[in-house]
Amino acid sequence: MYFDRAGLQIAPELADFVEREVLPGLNLPTDQFWQGAADIFARFVPVNRALLAKRDSLQAQIDAWHAAHTGQAIDAAAYRAFLTEIGYLVPEPASFSVETANVDSEVATMAGPQLVVPALNSRFLLNAANARWGSLYDALYGTDALDAPAATPGGYDKVRGAAVVARAKAFLDEAIPGWREGAHLIAERAGGKLFKHNGLHIELVIDRDHPIGRDDPDGIADVILESALTAIVDLEDSVAAVDGEDKVAGYRNWLGLMKGDLSASFDKGGRTMTRTLEGDHEWGDITLPGRSLLFVRNVGHLMTTPAVLLADGSEAPEGILDAIMTSTVAKHDLIGSGKFKNSRAGSIYIVKPKMHGPDEAKLTNDLFDAVEDLLALSRHTIKVGVMDEERRTSANLAACIHAVRGRVAFINTGFLDRTGDEIHTSMQAGAMLPKAEMKLQPWIKAYEARNVAIGLACGLSGKAQIGKGMWAAPDRMADMLAQKIGHPQSGANTAWVPSPTAATLHAMHYHQVDVFAEQTGKTAIAPLEELLTIPLAQGRNWSEAEITRELDNNAQGILGYVVRWIDQGVGCSKVPDIDDVGLMEDRATLRISSQALANWLLHGVCTAEQVDAAFARMAAKVDGQNAGDPLYRKLTPDGLAWQAARALVFEGVAQPNGYTEPLLHRFRQLAKARHN
Repeated sequence: MYFDRAGLQIAPELADFVEREVLPGLNLPTDQFWQGAADIFARFVPVNRALLAKRDSLQAQIDAWHAAHTGQAIDAAAYRAFLTEIGYLVPEPASFSVETANVDSEVATMAGPQLVVPALNSRFLLNAANARWGSLYDALYGTDALDAPAATPGGYDKVRGAAVVARAKAFLDEAIPGWREGAHLIAERAGGKLFKHNGLHIELVIDRDHPIGRDDPDGIADVILESALTAIVDLEDSVAAVDGEDKVAGYRNWLGLMKGDLSASFDKGGRTMTRTLEGDHEWGDITLPGRSLLFVRNVGHLMTTPAVLLADGSEAPEGILDAIMTSTVAKHDLIGSGKFKNSRAGSIYIVKPKMHGPDEAKLTNDLFDAVEDLLALSRHTIKVGVMDEERRTSANLAACIHAVRGRVAFINTGFLDRTGDEIHTSMQAGAMLPKAEMKLQPWIKAYEARNVAIGLACGLSGKAQIGKGMWAAPDRMADMLAQKIGHPQSGANTAWVPSPTAATLHAMHYHQVDVFAEQTGKTAIAPLEELLTIPLAQGRNWSEAEITRELDNNAQGILGYVVRWIDQGVGCSKVPDIDDVGLMEDRATLRISSQALANWLLHGVCTAEQVDAAFARMAAKVDGQNAGDPLYRKLTPDGLAWQAARALVFEGVAQPNGYTEPLLHRFRQLAKARHN
């Protein structure tokens, strides 16, 4: 049963949530809100549908072009001319600088780690929000980031603890030379000292009675780093939200963050623990935020949701609903009705993923205008983060930024989704390289470099974040420390990390690298032709062992992720890979794996029988990897998770832009119906 609101049919749980929890205190009458929402849907649904039809039309034309050139080497000039002729490539805008104003310092003038956290898990949300500060001692002691023997079981290991202290002191000597003499010291009190370097704070906890501090000549009991400056509350790739019930769960958690009253209770060692939001850090006249500045990621333009039905009975675009709901909820922060303040600059930060080109960016801009009008907000109160993760956006990035130039506060690269779209866009061009090899190809290097250079050319420095993608291996912190320093060195002032611990360790990089100094030299923009180079496996003579290894690798990743998505509604988790290395998996990971297999099937690198054999082999492995999960149901060919995994591959060529959401949603809805 749905409730009628201004001609819209609203799922009862959503109507109740809006009217009982969201609107009170906002000085926005219920009827006025629903009529405004109905007007927004009436205005933007046709535009949304037209732009999705344009995606399909462009893809069909690209498929036909590649089919007409089968067996021929791609002529780069002819290919670019073709993409321009069909409107895939648009003219570059004249030189401009973004006009974004009222941006918080965490976004505009600071550089540091960024967390992404699923909106449906309240405990994870609180961990991320509270990850603004983290213990360097804990991060080093509990991970492989410390090059020292592992701690012996049975309590605190003094030998490892001494190695932690030595490593932390070495970091202090490097980051703030002369710290013992007061270099970079900005505040001091009984029990601590506060330093500032490269815009980030470091707190030294001084306690000579502490078990660690009493053995330290400096009396230091801990080193606390300002870590995750920002965090993204994700309603998209890391969640399984397929109906009104799921959407309300995410919106309610976002409301709890905006009002400051979100809490989560859990069992730890037989005791019930309750987690809430941390307070600010007071240092005399200095007040430092105790929580990460929170963004919220809406879904893209593709999916619809049964949470709202339109007048013709069709499902409403989910991205339009997200824009309305997340902004309305965030108004509580703007008017100060909550316990804490999220944006001290008076802005709402929405990350918008999976936009294809400047026309879709313009739709987002116009939609946010309309939501601001509904909520009586000043123009450009709602800021936008542009995910540069689709090929048509990468190729037209300056034009996309220009379309949102009054509100853009973030651009970010995402290798996995970008690779998935790379494969799907050129699906008919030929067989692609194995996904691990794609990272070494010219197009990805051009993609990462162009993102920073174009962002800087458009004036983002000092006004917005330029971000880089996720470190996906949360148990491999030594490798992260060795490799992820490349992100600040690239001129990006933020990069994604998978955990609060990783945020604290990655924060060390922003002391080692002055990002804003690095940005001054990033002026050369890699040629578009490099970006458009398709990663084809031309002339590759595949061995059976190579094919089998790649099939198993992709099939294992698909099954390991999909079985949790379909059966348990888990949209992001640490999934063991084929080598039993835990990787943070979400839909972006699934997109590249499923498209890679679909591409190889299409071009005869492998057969359907080989793919099914790989699924059968890897189902047994995934079952074994999940043997300790009491909620896990074994994979069987007649199970929905297995069927969904196969469909993602065998129907992969036909999926819009290679996205996994349509199939995942269909099978998850079937699973929920079966178990309700």
